[in-house]
Order: sequence, then structure tokens, then C-alpha cells
Amino acid sequence: MKFKYLLYIILAAGLSFLSVFAYKEKKNSPSETKTNSNGIPIMQPLQEKMPELSAGYCNDKKNRIDNFFHKVWNKEDNVSFLIAQNGKILYENYNGFANRAKKDSITKDTPLHIASVSKVLTASAVLMLVDAGKIKLEQKVTELLPNFPYPDVTVLTLLNHRSGMRNYAYFTYEDNNWDRKKELTNADIITVMKEKNIGLESKTDTRFAYCNTNYAMLALIIEKATGLTYPDAMQEMIFKPLGMKNTFVYETPKHKGKVSLTYKGNMDLAVEYLDGVYGDKNIYSTPRDLLKFDVAKYAPNYLNPELIKKVYHGYSNERKGQRNYGLGIRMMEFEKGEPFYYHNGWWHGNTSCYINLKKERVTMFVVSNKYTKKTYQTKKLAPLFGDYPFKTIDEGEE
Repeated sequence: MKFKYLLYIILAAGLSFLSVFAYKEKKNSPSETKTNSNGIPIMQPLQEKMPELSAGYCNDKKNRIDNFFHKVWNKEDNVSFLIAQNGKILYENYNGFANRAKKDSITKDTPLHIASVSKVLTASAVLMLVDAGKIKLEQKVTELLPNFPYPDVTVLTLLNHRSGMRNYAYFTYEDNNWDRKKELTNADIITVMKEKNIGLESKTDTRFAYCNTNYAMLALIIEKATGLTYPDAMQEMIFKPLGMKNTFVYETPKHKGKVSLTYKGNMDLAVEYLDGVYGDKNIYSTPRDLLKFDVAKYAPNYLNPELIKKVYHGYSNERKGQRNYGLGIRMMEFEKGEPFYYHNGWWHGNTSCYINLKKERVTMFVVSNKYTKKTYQTKKLAPLFGDYPFKTIDEGEE
């Protein structure tokens, strides 16, 4: 009897220990995301401190980046430029005008249109919803958007640009498929695809084809999963909790005439009917705000580790080559050297570049509202931080 009683005590203690251990494991699980009262996942700032960088290291990098900046950019350019490591700004520079007529200078607090770098943030919101169990990567889009006309397209094939859909900028322009005097919306895109019988460009999941329509559909999926508009969902999930006070999604009624203008040479570029579509573009932000977003992606509760692996995995391997695309991120994979993760953007006169050197935790954001390809030269700074086989300005490449 005593033996049975002793065994009972041991078993009870063991179960108690295991339950406490399991609770701690669950509490510290990297996939445990914070949600609001409506169950919508919210991105959290990184709480852990990143390693400090020495003053000598920072000064050396600052001088070399400054040298690069002044070789590439001149006083006639419009640019917001920031390089950071471990969350610490190593160098930033702001030049030119947000509105030339009003002489509104670009500063660290001036939101500029980040073009297709918006896709990086859209993808993050979608992945947070996947991680929270609101949607699934392999889920058919027809289950989420009932009028969507392509039965084989999934959330995954939207994220990795393998849906096979055509670009809405082309098929809405052709054959009077849309009255271009009216601003097009994301929902209108589905209506045109269905009513005008817009066919796929290629069979779903057979090849990579970068297409803005994919991310316009992902914005609608975010709206479906959250019950909020895309602009409100992005504020709720990412911008507000990270303190991105100078970041927003452009909405014509709210922002027309109040945002930075866009230029090509000395010509102001006019707004057109495609400017109301979001998800693929239409986020305005600053490099400092985008740095907050980038650093937060290192937080252990951002996404579960398996999902993060899928983000940085190339899905298009039909042809052997260096370039590939993950989930909302471009990549270059070299035979020798570290994988290079980035995303460029271009819309009207706005060009943008986001670079994430994951191993070194280096962040680069460059945005211009005056059309230029100089933005994309930023990759030449990568060899300053690690094994990235790009030629630099110092090596004679212009």
C-alpha cells in the first residue's frame, strides 16, 4: 500500500513537472504570435538587443558608404538613403524635393512611394495570417475570393509569382476592358478577369512570371481574412505596432494632393487610373520606418522557423541560374558567396531598393521619387559587409 502511494506521488510530481515544462515551451515558442482582440496577428518589435558595433567599425563603414553615395548621387537627385547593421544606422542621406513647386525638401520623415518594395510588406502580412491559422499557403484562392476565376491558383502561387495570371495593367488597358477615366480597384480586377474571360498567360505553377496581379489579389485575401480594408489591416498588423508613424497605404480620397509627387526628368507625372490598386504597390514610407519593420523580422515570434525557411526558398528552378524568387523576396544564389536577398521597385517616377543581408543583419533602403536607375546600384555596397560577388564602384564599374 505504501509502495502504491509512493508511486502515485512520483507520477503526480512527474506530470506536474511535464505540464510546467510544456507551458514554458509553449510560452517561449517562436510561432506564438500576439493578436489583437479580434484575433488578428500583430507584428512585434524585436525585444532582444543585437550585438553592439565598435566605433571604429562604424566610422570605417560610414566613410566608405559616404564615398559610394557621392559617387552615385548628386545634388540634382531626389533620394532617401539608409544603411544599417544590427538595427544601428551606419549612414543616411536625404536629398531633393518631395514637391519641387512648393520647395518641400525630402527629410528623414518624408514618406515616398516605395513601389514594389510594398510587396515585401504585403507578403509579411499574408504570412502572419498563415502562421496564425487564418489562411493556408496551399489554400485555393477560390475558397477565399468566390468570384476568382482560376481554380488552380493558391495563396502560395500568388506569393511566389507562379500563378500564371496576366498583369492587370495590360488586360485592363486592352480592348476597352476598362473605362480608363475611372480609377481601377482591386475588386474591379477580379470583375474584369471574370466578365471579360481573361485567360491565364501560362498554366498555374509551371513557371515564374513576375506579375503585379498576384499581390493585388493577396491584398484582397488580407481583407477577407481580417475583415478590414488593406490600408487598415496594414496599419493594425504592422505599421502601428512597430511605430511606423510615417508609413501608410495610399488612398485617393484621403491622400490625393497631399503626398510626395513623382517626377521623370523635369516633368511632373500625372496620376492615372491604375493608381488606386494596392498590395503590389502604393505604400508610402521612409527608410527609418522600414528599418523598424526589417529589425522586427528577427523577433523570435515573427513567424515559426519552418515558415521562415519557406520565405527564403527559391521556387522557380525550371532553368538553372542565380536568380530566384521566394515568398515576397527576390534572391541571388551564387556558387561561391552568401545568398543575396532583395526587392526592387518601380512605379511612375518612383524607384526603390530593399536589401537584406541576413547573415550580417544589414539593411539597405533606398527610395527616389525622380526616375533613376541609380537606386539599383545599392547592391554594390554588399561586399563591404560579407561575401557577395558584386563589383563595386571602386573597381571601375559604372
